Amino acid sequence: MTDITADTAGWSCPAPLRDHPVVVLGHGGGGALSAELTRHLFLPAYGGEALEGLTDSAAVTLGGARLAFSTDSYVVRPLFFPGGSIGDLAVNGTVNDLAMSGAVPAYLSCAFILEEGTELSTVGRVAHALGAAARAADVAVVTGDTKVVDSGHGDGVYVNTAGIGLIPEGVDIRPRRARPGDAVIVSGPIGQHGIAVLSVREGLTFGTELVSDTAPLAGLVRAMLAVTPDIHVLRDPTRGGLAAALNEIATASGTGVALDEAAVPVPDAVATACALLGLDPMYMANEGRLVAFVPRPHAEMVLEAMRAHPLGHEAAVIGVCVAEHPGMVVARTGLGGTRIVDPPLGEQLPRIC
Repeated sequence: MTDITADTAGWSCPAPLRDHPVVVLGHGGGGALSAELTRHLFLPAYGGEALEGLTDSAAVTLGGARLAFSTDSYVVRPLFFPGGSIGDLAVNGTVNDLAMSGAVPAYLSCAFILEEGTELSTVGRVAHALGAAARAADVAVVTGDTKVVDSGHGDGVYVNTAGIGLIPEGVDIRPRRARPGDAVIVSGPIGQHGIAVLSVREGLTFGTELVSDTAPLAGLVRAMLAVTPDIHVLRDPTRGGLAAALNEIATASGTGVALDEAAVPVPDAVATACALLGLDPMYMANEGRLVAFVPRPHAEMVLEAMRAHPLGHEAAVIGVCVAEHPGMVVARTGLGGTRIVDPPLGEQLPRIC
């Protein structure tokens, strides 16, 4: 029997009204509020053509080399969860952002923001997890920084990582390249990271241990590119989940996405947890999965290569890119109907990474 116990008295909706005059949790959720903040506040302030693609890593040219460059900050609560920690996320998240441009990640920077009063043993656990994750991902941490804020003005440990990697010749992977006819492939079951963090944060149990999927995906991407460099789009569906990633791609490319909802791999434990809590697995965060848009002639070979890799052995074709309903994601349900998979407004679970 499933056992669920939680104190819900302090729960609140993280997705406020769009005209809210102050920063709210939903602005960091990777959904519509995040996009509005970026487009209407940050982009006008920063300017610059490199920002226009709004990809997780920017492709830049330096000294004749094409580099991918990315930065990310990690504020996950709790710091440690089944299958990982903020240290793992800080490496894997940035490595994966680089890999989604087809790049081979090489170097990372790492900055720690520590709250006064945090146990040094806790900081040590995070640092050791971060170092182990970097070695596993075959990247080097080459520079960093540390700051300390007053007690009560942080949450123990925040981490920022930035990374650079080399983009191989002939590789051009970005959301705008999605084309009608592309097969939409997901590398494995979705929703595990979000539910694993939720279970620890809120003291929920679902009759089985849920473990985060956090993992570095650069090796899987290399295996895919070895089949063909002509992969149109790669995206890791982190905040906002698969729904957010697919909507972003559809909007950027001016195409539509038609999903077969029954083909989307969802672990039984994730499906059960979401059903009991009124959540949708399509919107749950992932930290070790990717979604790929692959030209149909190459799709079967790419899928075979993914399934031969440890991080892609449960990869599945879940839909197709279409010319109809541009900018929209539509799913065929198990009952034979269809539903629109809207982009999330905020985040079902804030502070997820």
